[in-house]
Amino acid sequence: MKKTKPIEKNAKIVNRYLKIKLKGNPKMLYDAAGHLIANGGKRLRPYMVIKSCQILGGKTSNAMLAASAVEMIHNFTLVHDDIMDNDEMRHGVPTVHKKFGMPVAILAGDVLFSKAYQIISDSKLPDKATTHLISRLAKACVEVCEGQLLDIKMAEGKKIPSQSEYIKMICKKTAALFDVSCAMGAICATNKMKDITNLSSFGKNLGIAFQITDDLLGVMGDPMITKKPVGNDLREGKKSLPILMAIKSAKGKNKKIILKAFGNQKASKSNLKKSVDIIRALGIEKNVRNQALKYAERAEKSLSKYSGPAKKELLELLDFVVKRSL
Repeated sequence: MKKTKPIEKNAKIVNRYLKIKLKGNPKMLYDAAGHLIANGGKRLRPYMVIKSCQILGGKTSNAMLAASAVEMIHNFTLVHDDIMDNDEMRHGVPTVHKKFGMPVAILAGDVLFSKAYQIISDSKLPDKATTHLISRLAKACVEVCEGQLLDIKMAEGKKIPSQSEYIKMICKKTAALFDVSCAMGAICATNKMKDITNLSSFGKNLGIAFQITDDLLGVMGDPMITKKPVGNDLREGKKSLPILMAIKSAKGKNKKIILKAFGNQKASKSNLKKSVDIIRALGIEKNVRNQALKYAERAEKSLSKYSGPAKKELLELLDFVVKRSL
């Protein structure tokens, strides 16, 4: 897809940079820390850092350290997520704890987390900007941890959460890193709080739209695209927006079919397909897409005063995120 070309080009540059920064001894520790990075990922967050710097007239070189730091934090969260969920595969390869063992995986996550702050502190930006970057990233990390626990508690509870509870959770768990990516890019270009706030708002709303769309793909996505079985999130019992809407909207026999599949690891392919067909018939896709578009419009509004190629590329990213195909 044409819109993804700048993202892919940027990813290659960031990958080379990350490879240099994630070298050291013992070699196994750094191999584990770089394992997921070496095996996939679009590098959306570093892309957002760099484009948010460029939209304000900043130099790409100023943003590269911050972009790499954000990607390290993102991968730190993936390593720990996989441990908590006991997942065995990511990006088509064994997860870090499956390949290297649990103790090494925990240390690899810790290295990614620590290296992120180390490389920011090594930047040649003014001290005030460096302090601001560290402060924003630390706050985002706290929010991700809070969001992760909200997600765990939501999954454990028998109650079906409200839409506002779901949005609060994804604001922290997912959108916080999108928010901070754009804020850090802005900080690398300017000290004007209005501009930093505008870019931060763009990232936050894009992040919410991203997760809403991702959750739609998790329920109704084509397995050839998602690399997951039909109705995967339904079987896993994930309390995502499309599932919450479906359980609330379905009536009688249809509701029973969905609830039979929900959180049932032994649910048959037939039961899952029936459930997904019912969810489609309920018009859930359109409703969920409309919710994602609502946040996308807020994101776009945040960039209304800006112009230039970086703005165009950020808006193309927003469009790609919201309109991803099922």
